[in-house]
Amino acid sequence: MEEKCKCGNIQKDTFFEGLLNTYLPEKDNLIQMLNEIQEHYGYVPMWTQKELSNYLNVPMAEIYGVVTFYSRFSLKPKGKYNISVCLGTACFVKGSQKIMDRLQERLGIKQGETTKDGMFSIEETRCVGACGLAPVFTINGEVYGKATVQKLDQVLDELIKNKDN
Repeated sequence: MEEKCKCGNIQKDTFFEGLLNTYLPEKDNLIQMLNEIQEHYGYVPMWTQKELSNYLNVPMAEIYGVVTFYSRFSLKPKGKYNISVCLGTACFVKGSQKIMDRLQERLGIKQGETTKDGMFSIEETRCVGACGLAPVFTINGEVYGKATVQKLDQVLDELIKNKDN
């Protein structure tokens, strides 16, 4: 909720107000607060970075540096279904690039993008710790091992078929 009041300040929603009431204004709380923001909004909106900067008395550049350093945080909203393809060595050797290529072809977007309808986003990851199941992809954290292009197509077909549910 990014609404500006007449004075130009951003009106905080109840989640964000609660977050500020939960944590003391100490720099050591930055990452935990960012984690909660990421969980709640699905990304770290710019207005929350500005508010944290003011609340914690931390420069915006430092907050931006933390958000862009850790892959856990995103500056853009992700789709309802966030699909990650592991391109780590074990997965890559077993064909994960073909899965990534097919995913991008099917959804018409590239890695780091979200479909216009907000349903899907694509990420690449280097390792999810499931090398014995290589190649793998994840959807909202659920691991699909021993993946193939056909398996990806089946899962996508099911998600698309049930998208209104």
